[in-house]
Amino acid sequence: MRIIITGASGRMGQMLIRAVLLAKGASLVGATERVGSASVGKDAGVMVGLEACNVHIADTLGDCGEADVLIDFTAPQACLEHAQFVAHNNMAMVIGTTGFDVGEQAKLDNTLKNRPTVVAANYSVGVNLALNLIEQAAKVLSADYDAEIYEAHHKHKVDAPSGTALAMGKALSVGRGVNLDDVAVYSREGITGARKSGSIGFSVVRGGDIVGDHKAMFIADEERIEINHFASDRMVFAKGAVRAALWLGEQDAGRYDMQDVLGLK
Repeated sequence: MRIIITGASGRMGQMLIRAVLLAKGASLVGATERVGSASVGKDAGVMVGLEACNVHIADTLGDCGEADVLIDFTAPQACLEHAQFVAHNNMAMVIGTTGFDVGEQAKLDNTLKNRPTVVAANYSVGVNLALNLIEQAAKVLSADYDAEIYEAHHKHKVDAPSGTALAMGKALSVGRGVNLDDVAVYSREGITGARKSGSIGFSVVRGGDIVGDHKAMFIADEERIEINHFASDRMVFAKGAVRAALWLGEQDAGRYDMQDVLGLK
């Protein structure tokens, strides 16, 4: 599977390059960074601490080799531009970018409607198992169990709650048969009054170099059930994204997620 990585010099970009170069069945044919980046022109393998791979960081996708799939963990506007390249070149796309507003999400969906695409807030196998467990727990535990989502990330993360926390909330709301937008409480301040039955609360922490901590809590008067996931190395996300890219090679056009990749549906 011939793969292009965008945002190559970022934290996730470098992890993705390493994961592709080390994965069986995957071949890195291109990597890009924004115009003017100090990494442009560098050998991608050397940049991530591996042997030279003869793929040099480019500042445009047009300078990359012919590819089957593009993996994007960048920012919404950049991802939209990369999606247009994917659509015009009959490729597949793995998207880990989060933070799209409603209009951007609609544009992305329309651009890629005829291409095989995996979109996920989190590519960790463990997180996706946790999402499955949260939905199952929510089906069993009624609204008498207060539901809370907690997440913590490094101080450089720009969106909150995280995409993974929102995915946990979505899984919980699906399990309960409700619309997340109708029951979500994203902030609490001042005299808020008693907790509303059936609501799903979110708590956010930002600091240091936390890779990603997530927790779903079901809290009753007599007991508390918690489903936790703690990431200690970003490579877990990169490996999952490459796994998704390899899986896409056998799929028809359509939008998929990691639950599809892992056969959890």
